[in-house]
Amino acid sequence: MTTQTAPVVSVGDVSRVGNKSGATSTLSDRGRTSIADVVVVKVAGIAAREIPGVHDMGGGLSRSIGAVRDRVPGGRPNVGRGVKVEVGERQTAIDLDLVVEYGVSVMDVARDVRENVIAAVERITGLEVVEVNVTVNDVHLPDEHEPAHTGDARVA
Repeated sequence: MTTQTAPVVSVGDVSRVGNKSGATSTLSDRGRTSIADVVVVKVAGIAAREIPGVHDMGGGLSRSIGAVRDRVPGGRPNVGRGVKVEVGERQTAIDLDLVVEYGVSVMDVARDVRENVIAAVERITGLEVVEVNVTVNDVHLPDEHEPAHTGDARVA
């Protein structure tokens, strides 16, 4: 009995083009795939927050606005806070603003964040991450209190 194999078909070279929405598109003989900047922002933000020692992300003003937004009923946390990206045809560069917990090694946290962000973005988007710049804006001290969430305050 002879086995027949299907012929190998070459799809051709894949190229990427940018468009006005900030998305990157992949063109091939079989269609186009677009990756918007916001996709890279969200993936990088989630990946950075997964690292122990990262307390929050963003600068002082964006954290303050984010704290108010997080308390609004029905509001969701902004996973992209503290993340800026530049997305090119095949590559992306990412800037992160972090607040780390007091007592952790800032250099170790920055390294772990960088590695996790690169792995997640490259795996999920297929873009090559050429750099991840980490800026540590603040250190969260153990005795610093977060703004209290009072829940449903009722007058009796």
